[in-house]
Amino acid sequence: MKNQNIVLENEMFTLTVGRNCIVKSLIIKATGEECLHCGEDISLFSVTQERPFNNEVKLSHPNCRTTYHGNSLRRDGDRLIVGFEIAPYEAVVTVKEAAQYISFELVDFILSPESYPDLCMTAPPAVEFCLLRIPVKNRTNFGEWMNVSWDERAAINVLGISPYTKIGSERRKGYRLLTAESVKSLKLKGCPTALIAAPTNRFLDAVESLEEDYDLPRGVASRRNHPTINSSEFWTACLTPDNVDEHIAYAQKGGFRLMLIYYTAFIKEEGYFFCGDYDYLPSYKNGREDLKMVLARLKSAGITPGLHILQTHIGLKSRYVTPTVDYRINLKREFILSRPLLEDSTEVYVAQNPTDSEMHPACRYLTFGGEMISYEAFTTEPPYKFTGCKRGQYNTSISSHPTGLRGGILDISEFGAMSAYVDQTTDLQDEIADKIADIYSMGFEFVYFDGSEGTNIPYGIHIPSAQYRVYKKLSPSPLFTEGAAKAHFGWHHQSGGNAFDVFPPEKFKRAIDRHPLEEAPRMRQDFSRINFGWWNLCLPSEETMGTQADLFEYGTSKAASWDCPAAIQMDLNNLKRHPRTDDILEVMRRWEDVRRKNWLTEEQKLMLREPGKEFHLLINEQWEYELVPYEQIKTPFRELRAFLFQRNDTRYVAFWHISGSGKMKLSLSPDDYIVKKDMGDEMLHIKDHIPVEGLCYLSSHLPREAIINAFETAELL
Repeated sequence: MKNQNIVLENEMFTLTVGRNCIVKSLIIKATGEECLHCGEDISLFSVTQERPFNNEVKLSHPNCRTTYHGNSLRRDGDRLIVGFEIAPYEAVVTVKEAAQYISFELVDFILSPESYPDLCMTAPPAVEFCLLRIPVKNRTNFGEWMNVSWDERAAINVLGISPYTKIGSERRKGYRLLTAESVKSLKLKGCPTALIAAPTNRFLDAVESLEEDYDLPRGVASRRNHPTINSSEFWTACLTPDNVDEHIAYAQKGGFRLMLIYYTAFIKEEGYFFCGDYDYLPSYKNGREDLKMVLARLKSAGITPGLHILQTHIGLKSRYVTPTVDYRINLKREFILSRPLLEDSTEVYVAQNPTDSEMHPACRYLTFGGEMISYEAFTTEPPYKFTGCKRGQYNTSISSHPTGLRGGILDISEFGAMSAYVDQTTDLQDEIADKIADIYSMGFEFVYFDGSEGTNIPYGIHIPSAQYRVYKKLSPSPLFTEGAAKAHFGWHHQSGGNAFDVFPPEKFKRAIDRHPLEEAPRMRQDFSRINFGWWNLCLPSEETMGTQADLFEYGTSKAASWDCPAAIQMDLNNLKRHPRTDDILEVMRRWEDVRRKNWLTEEQKLMLREPGKEFHLLINEQWEYELVPYEQIKTPFRELRAFLFQRNDTRYVAFWHISGSGKMKLSLSPDDYIVKKDMGDEMLHIKDHIPVEGLCYLSSHLPREAIINAFETAELL
């Protein structure tokens, strides 16, 4: 039997592979459990070519993209030598059997003189190499981001160690095929990948050991950094040296320990038009020194500052575009001029067929020789050309361009068409990263990578790689990062997951259920949390009720049920003008305190997760937290919000005015109820009318129906 199999093992598991390269067994040592879906004859390794190149193979087989599966395997020390069906060469894969994981890395190929005789080429012509193909049994959970299949007993994971490795899975009948591939156009050799198989309670320890061994971002340690990782964020885009103390006062009132600062608070911007320049605003007259002072002031008040940035965007009015478009900005599609483009030309002749080119009116831009040219249409029959062209867009320099010049369609951001995307195959991302790192070094401690989806293909590689190229330059390393998009390798550094965009007040609760509350359990399968924000503080008006305390209580309670935070866009003027700011911030303060103290029980968390079910965290007569379910009463006036709950044999109504103050008349005798500002306060003296302004509580022993009817027929004076 020893001669028939190759055994790879460590303290955690044993992987058995046949000498025919077929995966045979994956057993967790602690339990003896077999993790493979056996009997599928799946090869551990494979190699892909765009076509056969060996002359005899080329003549014998179809000339198309073909994958050749491994069919022989031998071991030489820490090297596995892989042979393939049909392909006339072998691959050398190094293996590291660490205590808690096993890593695999393609390091070389072995060719014979007969492999590609007389061909003038770099051999072998491999374009992809599959480092791992592991068929694992289906389990209760599958983390699609981390690429891990797990349940209460075991976790099996194929995990990327390099940002250039394609990690994925395929759903099969009864199992998943976990895969890792290196790609020639990115990096074929030198992309290590790890296999982890462990009892679930030891799985993250194994991942942590790998991150430490390879000096990766500490994704596990960051996720274990309680309570920081679960703390909500006070978001601002208007922080200045002059108003920093006002920001601190409001943040402390809401119990916020994190402040996420949008770069436009201190950097000149117009939408995204100047992204990449990073020039300081006049309000920061001393530039980076003023920023350093502001961040130090936040920290002295116990608030940790974070940087909200768009690292892959280049503004169309930035110095990277005007007067000359930087050649490192990405092109959606490349073209070659087939005729000279003169200074007064309004048609651009190209060698390739422009069919299916970009036609959104805000994104129809070509660039040749640094000039930006808009177009109205194009032809799809020879001679190929773009028509209705306008030269020198965005104040770029107009000039003549020769036949044969390469250019193409700019990769304009779909979000407002105010910026274009960095070409991730160039060094421009590193140049931008240096600028961001300088800003970060002023005292920031966490990061939100916004607009992260803005990269070239393949997104699964370039989205996390672009983040990582910035992350590596940040010192000290962020406590955690979040981002607008995620892909596999980002699990190591993007430990905070993602946030959502703002939901309007009238749709807020439904949107919470539909989006973050739906995603949170899926992210739990990736051993991660999400951010239930962003929310904004919307002023009440004739068009909207504005943000109200029950909205944020609904959102933050659902978030807390999954150990997640929220991020709230706090405009200083709105904080000053909103009549219910104090009540809204008090809601956040209570729930942030609950997060910090880990006050919620598992039973309460399960209860809170029910979509549509509302709860109120009150402070009772003993000045302790008490969680109660409550339901909204439909009042006859939009200005009056009322919520009913019960404690023992007493009914309560939490009520307030959404935008001002007034007096309420109920069809109840004053002897049948009392009104308090808080549960432990003295009761308010009520005569004929009840004052309505900020949050108050009415309590009564009357039947539930009588109280509901009283508020449904209330008069607001």
